[in-house]
Amino acid sequence: MNHYKTRQQKRKFYDSDEWKLLREEVKKRDNYECQECKRNGYVTIDTNEYSEKAKRKKIQLVVHHIKELKDHPELALDMDNLETLCVNCHNRIHGRVFEPAKPKWDDEKW
Repeated sequence: MNHYKTRQQKRKFYDSDEWKLLREEVKKRDNYECQECKRNGYVTIDTNEYSEKAKRKKIQLVVHHIKELKDHPELALDMDNLETLCVNCHNRIHGRVFEPAKPKWDDEKW
C-alpha cells in the first residue's frame, strides 16, 4: 500500500494519470458543482476563467478526499471518498481561511 505522508509522495500521487482521470470523473459525477455549497443552499460552479498571470485556467473546483489521503491511503482512489468542492470550501475544511485584518478603529468605542 502506498503512503502519502511527505510532500514528494503526495505530489507524485496528484501528478499521476490515474488521479487526473478520476478527478475528472468525480467532477462530472458531481455536476461540476461544489457539494458543500450545495448542502448549504448555494451553487458554485466552475467558471473556466483564464489567469493571465498564471498562464492557465483559474482553479475554481477541486476534488477533496473526505477521509484525508495521509490518514487513509487505501481510499486514495475510492470515488465514495471523493467530492467536488470550491476552493473556498476546501480551504475552510482544511483550516486555511484567512480573515482580513480589521482596522484598529473598528474596535474603538466612541
